[in-house]
Amino acid sequence: MDAFFSHIDWYEIGLASLDTLLMLGGSLLFTVLLGLPLGVLLFLCGPRQLFDNRGLYALLSLLVNVLRSLPFIILLIVMIPLTLLLTGTSLGVAGAIPPLVAGATPFFARLVETALREVDRGIIEATQAMGASTRQIIFRALLPEARPGIIAAITVTAITLVSYTAMAGVVGAGGLGDLAIRFGYQRFQTDVMLVTVVLMLLLVQLLQSLGDRLVQHYSRK
Repeated sequence: MDAFFSHIDWYEIGLASLDTLLMLGGSLLFTVLLGLPLGVLLFLCGPRQLFDNRGLYALLSLLVNVLRSLPFIILLIVMIPLTLLLTGTSLGVAGAIPPLVAGATPFFARLVETALREVDRGIIEATQAMGASTRQIIFRALLPEARPGIIAAITVTAITLVSYTAMAGVVGAGGLGDLAIRFGYQRFQTDVMLVTVVLMLLLVQLLQSLGDRLVQHYSRK
C-alpha cells in the first residue's frame, strides 16, 4: 500500500484542495450575487408575470442560452483576454474565477427562474390584493416561498462548479483538477489521480448532503 501511494506529496494535495475550495467559494459567491437577480428578472419579464415584457425576456433568454450552450473548456479560452483585463492574470485561482462565474451564472439563473415558477400564483395574487408593491411581492412573497428551490439550485450549481474547477486545471488554474492532469494523467501517477478523484467525490457528497439538509429545514411540513 505504501508503495502504491509513493508518488503522493500530501502537502501539494493540501494546497491543491485549498485552491479548489477558494475557486469554488469565490465563484459560487459571485454566481449567486449575479444569477439570483437575473433569475428573478427572467421570471418577472415572462409571459403573464408582473412585468410581462416579452422583448426583454427574449433578449435575456438569448443571452442566457448562448452562454449555457458554450462548452466550459471553450469558454475558459475565449475569456482569457477579459480575465486578464479583470484580474491581471489568466492563471491560478484569480484567473479561474471570471470564467467560472460566466459559465455558472446563466445556469443558476435558469434554476432560479424555475424555482420561482413553482410558487403558487395565488400567493402572488393575494399579496397584490393587499396593495403590496413589486419590491414587497419579490422580497416578502416570491423569494421566501421559493427559498427551498433556490437553495436546491445553489447546491446543484456548487456541484457543477466543482467539475468546472477540475476543467480549469487544463489552463493552469490550479486545484485538484490541475494536480490530476499534471501528475495523474501526464506522468501516469495513478495514485495521485485516485486521491484527487476521491477528494472531489467527498466534496460533492458533502455539498449535496448540506444542501439537502437546508432544503429539508426550510421546506414547509
